[in-house]
Amino acid sequence: MAVDYDIVIIGGGSGGLVVASAAAQLNAKVALVEKSRLGGDCLWFGCVPSKSLLHASRVAHEVKHSSRFGIYTTPPDIQFSEATGHVQNVISTIQPHDSPERFESLGVEVIFGEGQFKDQKTFTVNGRDLKARAFVVSTGSRPQVPPIEGIEEAGFLTNEQIFSLKERPQSLAVIGAGPIGCELGQAMHRLGSQVTIVSSREQILPKEDPEAALVVEKQLEADGVNILRGKRAKKVEVIDGKKHLWVGKEKIVVDEILVSSGRVPNVHSLNLEAAGVEYTEKGIVVNQKLQTTNKRIYGCGDVIGGYQFTHVAGYEAAVVVQNALFFPSAKADYRVIPWATFTEPELARVGLSEKQARDRYGDKIEVLKQEFADVDRAQAERATEGFAKIITTSKGEILGAHLVGPSAGELIHEIILAMKNKLPVSALTGIIHIYPTLSEVNSKAALQLKKRNYAKNQGLQNALRKLFGLLRSIT
Repeated sequence: MAVDYDIVIIGGGSGGLVVASAAAQLNAKVALVEKSRLGGDCLWFGCVPSKSLLHASRVAHEVKHSSRFGIYTTPPDIQFSEATGHVQNVISTIQPHDSPERFESLGVEVIFGEGQFKDQKTFTVNGRDLKARAFVVSTGSRPQVPPIEGIEEAGFLTNEQIFSLKERPQSLAVIGAGPIGCELGQAMHRLGSQVTIVSSREQILPKEDPEAALVVEKQLEADGVNILRGKRAKKVEVIDGKKHLWVGKEKIVVDEILVSSGRVPNVHSLNLEAAGVEYTEKGIVVNQKLQTTNKRIYGCGDVIGGYQFTHVAGYEAAVVVQNALFFPSAKADYRVIPWATFTEPELARVGLSEKQARDRYGDKIEVLKQEFADVDRAQAERATEGFAKIITTSKGEILGAHLVGPSAGELIHEIILAMKNKLPVSALTGIIHIYPTLSEVNSKAALQLKKRNYAKNQGLQNALRKLFGLLRSIT
């Protein structure tokens, strides 16, 4: 059967754009189908706007607390609409890189419309039947709305609305204490809203190391954010223009509610059944090669329900390009997947947590922990809260790491590189770190394994004592 394209990509978010760009530059014939606008959640509602808003809120916080450094000023006059205007300006600056014109200049045919699979070999959009050697589903995800009585009637915000607000809500309830809830909760509070975060678990950021999450929690509370732990929102009513939210037996009254309680894969409008593609409520089912149950159809990004990060979608897209265009031999390797939560302090992680490592290796692990308080650069900047924790085997194989503190999302890359290349933790002490920099936290943590092993080796200590005694006697 003749086909029109080498590859048809459904969804113009992070993963789909990487596939389209790479395939076109390899001279494949490519069609990219997107129902609204290119760029996906990351550009419009996720990474780009959230980090822009977080930066604005951090500037406000630094101005407010500048007296720590002997600099006195009046409290910041926060013009909220200008802060969100900054967010929109950043989006507008980056957007041309994801524009239809750029992809068309690469040779990609960009088709706007909402389509679905007609059969196992055909995707139909705008009345056109698209046939290809391979298809890629990269339709992403959307916010999950929790089953709270009255929430639809009362109205609420998600990450799809908050960055375009013109007026700051005086009070805000954030439902969900994951990365999105904590980041936006802190940002909105620092920009002048009174914020309450509703956490269904006792620990905020439940996927993180408990010690690391506690450092973030203490900073949120120091900022003035109210955290309700181990509670679920049950009901909301609008009374006199205010939203009355029942959390357990407690009622809080706010101007707005931000829902950040998870994501739902965008699968249900694609008619995947006709294509023979299996999926669950968590997303499309794929194998290690990122093939679906229809081997000519691949999936990448949020829609396959794995690690929901832009950088992971980009990595998966690279695997898909190789397998879809050439011989399907590449397998996705999730051994070294990093991520970060961009609160202040930042929290970054890669590999196994301490608990996961203990469950797998028992007592045959080493936990190397270094406080930022003992790093001179952190002292110079009065950013001493937090630590680096590196988990290794007794022989120094790096199993995972957690950093919580200033620039944690940047500092962890040194450890990621070591893990990816299967270098021992001692490699982090074998390079010269510029002084004074925050990166010393990694080498100081890594050095602890050498110190521990030396302290346990009485034979070596005794031998060195004798050697130095001998050398002194003959000098």
